[in-house]
Amino acid sequence: MENCLLYTKWGKNLDPKNVLSEYPRPQLVRGGWRSLNGYWDYAVTKSAEEPENYDGKILVPFSPEAPLSGVMRNILPDEFLHYRLSFVYEGAPKAHVILHFGAVDERCEVFLNGVSIGSHRGGYLPFSFDIASVLKDGENVLTLCVQDFSDSSYHANGKQALKRGGIWYTAQSGIWQTVWLEEAPENYIENLKITPFFQNGEVLFEISAKDPEMANIVIYEHGRVIAEDWTDESGKAVLKTNVFHPFHPWSPNDPFLYDVKITLGEDEVTSYFAMREFAVRQDEHGVMRLVLNGKPLFHSGVLDQGYWPDGLYTAPSDEAMIEDICAMKRLGFNMLRKHIKIEPLRWYYHCDRLGMLVWQDMVSGGVMRHFMLKSALSTLGVTKLRDDRYGFFGRRDAEGRREFLLDMEGTVRHLYNCPCIALWCIFNEGWGQFDSRKAFERLSALDKTRSIDIASGWHDQGDGELLSLHVYFRPFKMVHDRRAVVLSEFGGYNCHIAGHCFNDADYGYRRFATPEKLADAFCRLYRNEIIPAAENGLCAAVYTQLSDVEDEQNGILTYDRAVCKLPEKEISAINEILTKGKSDTLKV
Repeated sequence: MENCLLYTKWGKNLDPKNVLSEYPRPQLVRGGWRSLNGYWDYAVTKSAEEPENYDGKILVPFSPEAPLSGVMRNILPDEFLHYRLSFVYEGAPKAHVILHFGAVDERCEVFLNGVSIGSHRGGYLPFSFDIASVLKDGENVLTLCVQDFSDSSYHANGKQALKRGGIWYTAQSGIWQTVWLEEAPENYIENLKITPFFQNGEVLFEISAKDPEMANIVIYEHGRVIAEDWTDESGKAVLKTNVFHPFHPWSPNDPFLYDVKITLGEDEVTSYFAMREFAVRQDEHGVMRLVLNGKPLFHSGVLDQGYWPDGLYTAPSDEAMIEDICAMKRLGFNMLRKHIKIEPLRWYYHCDRLGMLVWQDMVSGGVMRHFMLKSALSTLGVTKLRDDRYGFFGRRDAEGRREFLLDMEGTVRHLYNCPCIALWCIFNEGWGQFDSRKAFERLSALDKTRSIDIASGWHDQGDGELLSLHVYFRPFKMVHDRRAVVLSEFGGYNCHIAGHCFNDADYGYRRFATPEKLADAFCRLYRNEIIPAAENGLCAAVYTQLSDVEDEQNGILTYDRAVCKLPEKEISAINEILTKGKSDTLKV
């Protein structure tokens, strides 16, 4: 069977006039905003010059490769993708009118009314431009010129591949997150950093603004004001306040969030935070454990690629993102490993409010010519190669190494305020890995509040707090280490569900003919290997994976999210053993 057009229920019911219309940045909400999602003109050419004629309409923010875009065309590295949108702005602009792009893959230059207002590199992080000086009263014309090298170069590309197949998925290009306008006064809150200090019952707010003096911060619990203050320190508004005792801790079982309102002159924003603490500590038996709020907690999770059959990188709706999270919670999982992708901020907000831990991967890059060789070596047990061998790991290019570190820092700054993120993963299975010790030191200096998985799966250099293992083709047997031991990938059992598949490739690591046989094997795997390992010191387990993705039919959910292949009652009972209070009494 050829690849088929497969739609989710949200994609089938999509209203082009109301596409992902929710405010895109819940961690810093401001009134006076406008979504620019919807139909734009597009063209694909061999030149960066704006074309005289456009090819047709594209539904933003879906990439041209995605069915929901209405285009269904692959953009090659030697091609340029052009966008054009005419919109009306009425009246004189405020002091600042900020044009936001959630993400554009991979390089772009942006023009307003024929004037270049800036450019951006990198396909996964947001960027913005102040367009007040160029904006006109009446009709305005916004254009973009985009180029995407995908996996043909060393730039971050994750699981995208121009020649998709197996564990590599359809590449996507261009705008894939919300585009929006926001108005702000002359002196406005540009950024906000929130750090909870669980042991002291304090929270630190750091406000970036042109003139942050007199910023006022109000903290609410269930609508009641519990703290209000401001201060200024070295030109940066800083408030470190005692929340109260006893404060309300955040956890997957009780995801309590405090609301925040910040005013700075004419500017006002709202946000939220949680009182929680992640750590790796030794238990009473001398075993290193993952700890939440001072108590060991087993992280039982699934690998989450974040791909959709109709939207590719872009979920068809806010409700679709919510349902993925809720489906895993119903099965008793308390963690999602966001695999080599950065989601829109609303996804993390839903994890925050619904109570789902997140392990956040950095997006991999590098030249992957040696992937099959490295896969073969890892199967044979060669998983401890030194990562200063740049050529072997596809990292000969110094600019590519520099770019990865800048993207890593940008990822941490971008997602820092999300309470759900428990752990950062720097490298996965050696893909583009290099100088991991230095990368670990650099990330540790940037964020001291979360754990770090330096090398997930292969080529551990012996550093950090975690030993991170991937085991697929043999029974898992617990190993002991001076660090906390996590099984960061395993399983991958596949089951073909007719009528809900991208094609007939049926890729996975062990095939089962029916959901009943799959469920039986899944339960045996957990009862015979994972639960005994947890009793013997294992701290986390990440099952592959949340949903089918193209050739891969090893998801718990089908690719269209229409069928859950596993029984809720049995799986939640297994997770109950692992996550609900057992881990603090497990013996070694």
